Amino acid sequence: MNNMKRAAQKGFTLIELMIVIAILGILIAIALPAYQDYSIRTKNSECLSVAAAAKLAVAETWSSGVTLTGMTDAIAGYDFDTASDYCADVAIGTGGVITATTINTGGDAMAIFTLTPDTEAGRIDWTCANTVAAVPAAQLPSECRP
Repeated sequence: MNNMKRAAQKGFTLIELMIVIAILGILIAIALPAYQDYSIRTKNSECLSVAAAAKLAVAETWSSGVTLTGMTDAIAGYDFDTASDYCADVAIGTGGVITATTINTGGDAMAIFTLTPDTEAGRIDWTCANTVAAVPAAQLPSECRP
């Protein structure tokens, strides 16, 4: 008789299984949006990595004595050939300001980053900003968040 009670008590009850499923549902509801933001943020970061070549071109041109005022792609010797999976365009504009435009990131809006050089300290320090207000801060790389 004692063995029959033990055999009947093995396993989980329906209530215990429902509690586990509810806990998993709550965890998934929290984790999924965080993962989506992370995924979009890494795609946006890829475009900033592509822009590193333009930053190098600006820095080398500036260090050779050319002022940033009239800096362009041609003066810096930079040519953006082919778009990557997540970066549509990288261009050097007046003042050495670099504009990096993202594509296919999966967010509500594509980010457009401006990298602005500052030479006050005798070196180039870059300030990154996103010019599209519709992109949530959680989807931006940390150096470009407001």
